[in-house]
Amino acid sequence: MKIGVPREIKADEYRVALTPAGAAALVRGGHRIAIETGAGVGSGFADADYEAAGAHLVDQATAWSTDLVVKVKEPIPEEYPRLGTQLLFTYLHLAGADPLLTRTLLTGGTTAIAYETVEDANGRLPLLAPMSAVAGHMAITMGAYHLARPVGGRGLLPGRLFDSRFGKVVVIGDGVVGRHSARAAARLGAETLVLGGGRVSQPELAAFIGAEFHLLASTPDTVAREIVDADLVVGAVLARGARAPCVITEDMVRTMQPGSVIVDVSIDQGGCVETSRPTTHHEPVFERHGVIHYCVANMPGAYPRLSTLALTDATLPYVLRLADQGLAALRDDPGFAKGLNIADGRVTCRAVAEALSLVERYEAWS
Repeated sequence: MKIGVPREIKADEYRVALTPAGAAALVRGGHRIAIETGAGVGSGFADADYEAAGAHLVDQATAWSTDLVVKVKEPIPEEYPRLGTQLLFTYLHLAGADPLLTRTLLTGGTTAIAYETVEDANGRLPLLAPMSAVAGHMAITMGAYHLARPVGGRGLLPGRLFDSRFGKVVVIGDGVVGRHSARAAARLGAETLVLGGGRVSQPELAAFIGAEFHLLASTPDTVAREIVDADLVVGAVLARGARAPCVITEDMVRTMQPGSVIVDVSIDQGGCVETSRPTTHHEPVFERHGVIHYCVANMPGAYPRLSTLALTDATLPYVLRLADQGLAALRDDPGFAKGLNIADGRVTCRAVAEALSLVERYEAWS
């Protein structure tokens, strides 16, 4: 199979969908790799590294004109004209993306598999988890930075000084993002609260976080009460394939302390805060009702070397199976099949169809 790897052109995105080692593995399998010149530079992989692995350096058009296109982020409008009948494997987040992307995939006949809805045998999300872990850890780093007074924050650094704790961090969500955020905050020494959905027990969270924290049920009343005096709030809510539910209303934001910070990690699925809107690494924050909002939709792109290595370690086995078997790889693996979002001009993920009011275009793939 001919596999294309375009250079990511989303703002401030430096990851690449295939490492030279991954390219070498595919070449050994008899596949042809067409990687756009410069695609790996942002992650520290030179063009020469790919050539040494047996890949071919090509222009953007050639990278897209392949049987299978492997990316990191969803196509942006400049790339829509490149979409056709190829097989596309990437993060899509269609429920939170521009609806025009879904329409373009449907009309172009693209077969689109989304990393974020692929499941393993235990119902986990193996291709979302690595980037969720990075984003969760980053949420505390970035949140703490934007609490600094010179950048508009209230001037309180979360952590422990000698025997005193400073700063209250509220993490809404107990999934991969939430757990990593809570661990980072608790180990700094901040007062850390996790508002969870009841799927993860206190002992299980404690074993992972490894520091003092408090677990409460995530209800509208609890959220409203706990964010009033919070210094940093992390929105880490996930609805698989669907738009993230709004758990923080604008009225709740109005009650927060001036200069406090919200990091909405759910923004790539539409956001879980009513006042959120997508931002970029170049302009990461905005202020609403005196509260700083950090809503970067590709947070792990800020650390592309780590993120690329973690992501491709998870995706390569799936890429190899697609290259060897095509869509037959999905027939043999129900969890892999759940990654299929668009096929044959139909939406094949019900959550996406419902989020975009395209139920009439929904059809289960078989």
